[in-house]
Amino acid sequence: MKAITFHGKQNVSVEDTPDPQLASPDDVIVKVRQCAICGSDLHVYYEHEKGLDHGTPMGHEFMGEIVDIGKGVKDLTIGDVVVSPFSVSCGHCYFCSIGLTSRCVSSQLFGWVENGRGLRGAQAEYVRVPLASATLVKVPAGMSDEEALLLGDIIPTGYFCAKQAELKRRQTHMVIGCGPVGLMTIIGAIHCGSDKLYAVDTLPERLAMAARLGAIPLDASKGNVLEIVREATEGRGADAVMEAVGNHATGRLAYEVVRPGGIISMVGVCTDPYLPFSPADAYNKNITFKVGRCPARSLMNELIPVVQSGAYDFASIITHHLPLSRGVEAYDIFANKKDHCLKVVLS
Repeated sequence: MKAITFHGKQNVSVEDTPDPQLASPDDVIVKVRQCAICGSDLHVYYEHEKGLDHGTPMGHEFMGEIVDIGKGVKDLTIGDVVVSPFSVSCGHCYFCSIGLTSRCVSSQLFGWVENGRGLRGAQAEYVRVPLASATLVKVPAGMSDEEALLLGDIIPTGYFCAKQAELKRRQTHMVIGCGPVGLMTIIGAIHCGSDKLYAVDTLPERLAMAARLGAIPLDASKGNVLEIVREATEGRGADAVMEAVGNHATGRLAYEVVRPGGIISMVGVCTDPYLPFSPADAYNKNITFKVGRCPARSLMNELIPVVQSGAYDFASIITHHLPLSRGVEAYDIFANKKDHCLKVVLS
């Protein structure tokens, strides 16, 4: 099969790799209809996260059709159209039972193989899914492939970021970063009740999309975000800040903007060695800081009716559709934000 494979820093290729095979009774093989490049794939692409074996198929956002199935798989059949979260989960361990499926004791992340151990990725024609009964979700009739694809990662991640922030009406909230996850966080925040929501970025097309989705855009390159928010809140700052980038500068801005006693919710994958504020900083503002990987699988069923309602145009963030064979070009476009790229989908 064809797959986008990793070969070192900023070096990916589309090449022939072995077709995946069932390795356990709870496996299925999915023929990928659509997959996507995620912002967290760029941590691997730029080797901010190191250790991935060269030749590993990349990617963790995908949907498709089951074409082979293990004997232990229940409630799924060949021909089912399914979407997967970015990691597998067993559905019955302690962490799964409390809804923290991202920390399942049997969790594996698609697209991470290190020293020969791990799970190959889904930017490929086929992918093996372990623990399939607990991991996969059937795509409801009437849901588009694009909506289903986004349901596996960035829709729940944005919703999770907003949910962690404990948003209330008649408060002031902020989303920092208007990439795909940040834009989904805007939708999540509005769905959770935010009625005064700022969105911060520096790219005009991303700020325009944020405004289209219902946020008040703030261009960090043209104005003092901190002053604007303090002026709007009698000097206090935002009640909650949702950080969807994952670096020192955006984390520090979140700390500076949040009011004393406020909440910072961070879902951006940060590879910096230290937090952007000290324990004393946190103490002196009485902040609550929530951070971590979204338990996507535990949220997907809850979010299906939201997607089906048509209230939010989730798929509007997809700016580029390319064939898998143009995967190298797709990474270049996405990584370098060429052609006003927001989200690349491959098929």
